[in-house]
Amino acid sequence: MKCGKVIFLLVLCLIMSSCDSKNGATDNFTLKFGHLASESNTWHKAALKFKELVEERSQGKIEVKVYPNSQLGKEMDLINSIQLGTADMTITGESLQNWAPKAALMAVPYAFQSSSEMRAAASGPAGQEICQEITAKTGLVPLAWFERGPRHLTTNRPVKSPEDLKGLKIRVPNVPIFVKVWEELGAKPTPMAFSEVFTSLQQNTIEAQENPLDLIDSASFSEVQKHVNLTAHVRSWIYVVIGEEKLSSMPADLQAIVLQAAKDMQDYENKLFIEEEKNLRAKLEKSGMTMVDADQEAFAAKARVAVLKSLNEEQRTLLEKINAQN
Repeated sequence: MKCGKVIFLLVLCLIMSSCDSKNGATDNFTLKFGHLASESNTWHKAALKFKELVEERSQGKIEVKVYPNSQLGKEMDLINSIQLGTADMTITGESLQNWAPKAALMAVPYAFQSSSEMRAAASGPAGQEICQEITAKTGLVPLAWFERGPRHLTTNRPVKSPEDLKGLKIRVPNVPIFVKVWEELGAKPTPMAFSEVFTSLQQNTIEAQENPLDLIDSASFSEVQKHVNLTAHVRSWIYVVIGEEKLSSMPADLQAIVLQAAKDMQDYENKLFIEEEKNLRAKLEKSGMTMVDADQEAFAAKARVAVLKSLNEEQRTLLEKINAQN
């Protein structure tokens, strides 16, 4: 065969291959799924379940790469990366209020008095309203949501009522509404990175901190705190999100696989979460911590003043819808 004919055939093959790719015949997709949790966390286990379901149901057309432990960056870094197209999925919550103000309602102190109230909001009209704003203003599509354990206060002295908080130096995340609420309750809140909390408690720079039971356990706060005061001051949820452009770049059948796998992942994580919550209290008690029944109604009544001051009109309207539903 002459050289010219060989080159012609090679070029023809390349053209056909390019056409096939443009038509989606040979397209494969990779989803880079980064998150902040450790390998032992239910969020990571759920992410691995999502990977398993998507890869199996797409027959390998979609590969999901999961990166735990902030390997792809911190929460805000991951959100920016998805918007830039260098990552595809993450797990994020009220931080989205930086773009979508209604996302603040995902973690308003004492907005919900029970897990069932919170779940009704997340899965109902309020949750849909929040999702729509997130997608419109961030380019991220919420695929699923996970319930977060209620946040409780840990201290070295029992705290049963707001009066017991007077002058207490407490670490809080850098969330303005959290700072204002703890000030209203009588404490002295100090925003601080989570990575600094254990050492600060150890050195008495701060006297208290607040987090869900799973983080109290995994951070070994039992070594530097004696009491878990059951304030349950924040009940919230968190979203698994994907870049809207990435999702829409897939054929309809693959999009359907991703959406269904996300729903199944949500159910899977919920079962893990419920089982873990049952065990955490006993585990912390075994490690030497004492559970203190706090007067949640008294805390909620006093916190409400700061909550209403912290929310804008649109956010207060949505909170009223949630309260009416409850």
